[in-house]
Amino acid sequence: MNHKQTKYFKEIFLIFYFCFTSFLTVKTFQFVGIQHFEIKGSELFSKETLINNSSLTFPKRLIFINTKLIENELKDNLSLKNVTVRRNLIPFGLEILVKTRRPVAYGEKILKGKKISGFIDENGFFIEDQYSDEKNLSIVSTRVFGWKKKFRKALSEIFSYQKNSQLELISISYSQNGFLTLEEKKLKKILLGFDPNLIKTQLKTMSNIKNQLKGNVILNKIEKIDLTNPSEPKIKVFKP
Repeated sequence: MNHKQTKYFKEIFLIFYFCFTSFLTVKTFQFVGIQHFEIKGSELFSKETLINNSSLTFPKRLIFINTKLIENELKDNLSLKNVTVRRNLIPFGLEILVKTRRPVAYGEKILKGKKISGFIDENGFFIEDQYSDEKNLSIVSTRVFGWKKKFRKALSEIFSYQKNSQLELISISYSQNGFLTLEEKKLKKILLGFDPNLIKTQLKTMSNIKNQLKGNVILNKIEKIDLTNPSEPKIKVFKP
């Protein structure tokens, strides 16, 4: 290839590069409409649901869409495990990839004096009924009452421990003032109290009691166990 040909190809490349970058620049300033908006990862959510639960508005120039803000809004408002918002130039539009949470328990919470039913995931997040993936509901058996955001860490520890133990929890209940009570299939009612820092020790104590009483007739006569002080458990049995 001689010098003249090399110069020609360089000029062609520069023209192509200029046209392509100009095209991309123009694209970023184009308006996105609802017809350019695509949801992937779940069929639970409509476009209207995502718009109503975020600061998304249409039409809007693609370059001015704050993807990180929308991701955080949708995660918080719809209890999603993860959200990725992409501004695409080719094909032109907005792509939102959502990942839902997997329910491990039924849940109830009180919001503005109204009881709201839903589900709880393994990390203690509340999932409203309409945003729950039905294909995972067959494995749900435990019920959580009195859910609040501040109880998420404690619930996560309970679910994590139960998964790797012989405990069979029927219910996890928080009173209005935050007193925690569990119901277990064999141990019946277990009082844990107010201190979330004791939960791991309390769960281990529950497992130890269940293992020690396995096959003992006393296990069938238990009414409740007080583990508010796990170093001094108190067992109340039924007396006919």
